[in-house]
Amino acid sequence: MNDPHNDNPAAAPLPEVILEQRSRFSLVWLIPLVALAIGAWLAYKTYSEQGPTITITFRTADGLEAGKTKLKYKDVEFGQVSSIKLTEDLSRVIVTAKLIKDTEQYLTEKTRFWVERARVSAGRVSGLGTLFAGAYIAVDPVATGQRTDTFTGLETPPAVTTDQMGSRFTLRAAELGSLDVGSPVYFRAIKVGQVTSYRLSENGQTVEIKIFVNAPYDQLVRTNTYFWNASGFDVTLDANGVKVDTASVVSLMIGGLAFETPINLESRQLAEEGAIFQLHPNRQSVQEGSYIHKSHWLLHFTGSVRGLTIGAPVEYRGIRIGQVIDVKLEFDLNDFTARIPVLIEIEADRFQWIGASPDYDNEQIFKQFQKNLWDQLIAKGLRAQLKTGNLLTGALFIDLDVYPGSPPRTIVWKEPYPELPTVPTSLEEIRNVLTKFLEKLQRLPLEQIGTDLQQSLTALRQTAIEASKLTHQLNTRALPEATARLKQLQTTLETADKALTTAEKTLGTAEKSLAADSPLQREVQRMLKELSAAARSFRLLTDYLERHPEALIQGKTR
Repeated sequence: MNDPHNDNPAAAPLPEVILEQRSRFSLVWLIPLVALAIGAWLAYKTYSEQGPTITITFRTADGLEAGKTKLKYKDVEFGQVSSIKLTEDLSRVIVTAKLIKDTEQYLTEKTRFWVERARVSAGRVSGLGTLFAGAYIAVDPVATGQRTDTFTGLETPPAVTTDQMGSRFTLRAAELGSLDVGSPVYFRAIKVGQVTSYRLSENGQTVEIKIFVNAPYDQLVRTNTYFWNASGFDVTLDANGVKVDTASVVSLMIGGLAFETPINLESRQLAEEGAIFQLHPNRQSVQEGSYIHKSHWLLHFTGSVRGLTIGAPVEYRGIRIGQVIDVKLEFDLNDFTARIPVLIEIEADRFQWIGASPDYDNEQIFKQFQKNLWDQLIAKGLRAQLKTGNLLTGALFIDLDVYPGSPPRTIVWKEPYPELPTVPTSLEEIRNVLTKFLEKLQRLPLEQIGTDLQQSLTALRQTAIEASKLTHQLNTRALPEATARLKQLQTTLETADKALTTAEKTLGTAEKSLAADSPLQREVQRMLKELSAAARSFRLLTDYLERHPEALIQGKTR
């Protein structure tokens, strides 16, 4: 059958599809690739230009704001605060900051951070610019030291930054007084430095004050330089009127220090960095002497200490080295004896040590040095003795001196104070000698001695009578005979005197005769010559007779 709807008896053929080969890469793909490369480059650039990240802890975040607060060094941006959060115990705040590039070398343990705010104190006014621009974190970078990225911020700005030229020194004082951080240091009324910090010493006996002296004034500090507290003012009233001495008006409000280098027997070498000096309370105490390194010793006296008061001087051969601190009375109930303990204070700074000086900072080393020193002194005879300082008032003082003949003693090293040996006073020694003499005198048999003495006196009286009789007999009998004998002796002496005079004249004449130019001397010389010629002729004759003995009979042949 045929399809009624199909008019064409045969279907027309379909056209053949021809596929063309095209490239899969399109320029459109370049757009995301370029964008990716630009993004990677921007990311690398951002990362490479990014500086290190650090954390700083502060007590409070007052004036700080994340994303806005800057870190600055000499008003140049050093970084920016990125976040602020509290510590786990809520005691402090942790500030995270991102620094600029190439600052890693300054992230050491010595680098310091603090918040710069407006501050008004008696000594200075700082940070007024932050009233308008806001607070910022100041940086004091130090390149030397161990690297770190965690820091503890300062609550107050440092008095001296590391870029300031000068030297640091340490002062030791009995008390701080009105000094504070930033208090000025004067030299001849010129401000040359300031106080940087202070703290209590480890033993709690002194206050250590750190100061900084600006260059070139630090060259004025020598090993014998004196420092004193120039706070307030000193008033002196004398015949010339009232004198008021003060360093400056600023020192009246915030305190201050002053120093000078005297001309004395001490060394005048340049002081080294970190040298330790003593801080005197005032200028007058420099001349009087004020010392902080002290040692305490216990003395025991059995005699009276009437006239010895607290504050009485302790001297060594006339030079004051300390003072009396306390005087008590002890009574021993075991043997019912009393003794008087006296506590003295010796100021070690008064001694000028020749050789190695003791290390006052190390308490153990100083104690050992002190023990060796005093043991040797006591072995050589050093003793303490009470002496009278004023005959009118009867005031006493303690004198330390070497007594070579004293019995051997040693120091009693005990707590809390070692005990030094003592010797009696001069009056006590005299009293002891007299007491011993009287005791020996009492032991003598005085009655027997009196009887023997009376008998001796009787015998002596009888001897005197006999001597008187003998003298009378000599006067009546022997004296006339002795007088005659004396007259004869006188005559004999006169004759002897005349004989001596004659002999003297004879010797004088003989001396003149025997002189070299005297006639007698010439005659003697002539005679000696003739005798010599005769002896020579006799010798010739003797020789001739020995050769010609017949000449005695026949005579000399011609």
